[in-house]
Amino acid sequence: TEMIITKAGRRMFPAMRVKISGLDPHQQYYIAMDIVPVDNKRYRYVYHSSKWMVAGNADSPVPPRVYIHPDSPASGETWMRQVISFDKLKLTNNELDDQGHIILHSMHKYQPRVHVIRKDCGDDLSPVKPIPSGEGVKAFSFPETVFTTVTAYQNQQITRLKIDRNPFAKGFRD
Repeated sequence: TEMIITKAGRRMFPAMRVKISGLDPHQQYYIAMDIVPVDNKRYRYVYHSSKWMVAGNADSPVPPRVYIHPDSPASGETWMRQVISFDKLKLTNNELDDQGHIILHSMHKYQPRVHVIRKDCGDDLSPVKPIPSGEGVKAFSFPETVFTTVTAYQNQQITRLKIDRNPFAKGFRD
């Protein structure tokens, strides 16, 4: 799919939502998300064939950002009894962003990753530092969540789908 990014920051639609199981109900955990490049390519949309094509090498990497779920930390029991939604996460193309949004380049492909971090492993967890690694930290990604960043939708089918399904796009409906 395509995700709009703006200077001010735009929420992902659809928002990433996950259900987690297998946690220790009495242990405290942070849940976080980062978004990583799929490859080192830049893309362009070719209208006559309705396809994304490689258009060259990726722009230089942006500073890594981590979105720490606002309910963090919470017990394994709390996380496992609810669907965890990342609906407040915003994407931006503003490299000087100071609002904590995830910074991405337009016309690049990205993969969201969800991280489950045991509290004792997340003591130095920060939106501007890489996710800690090792025992007590697990990362999950889903191929169907890969998206291309755009400042305006390129594919008209995506435009239609997003307008029809996004409750915040009421003003665009006929």
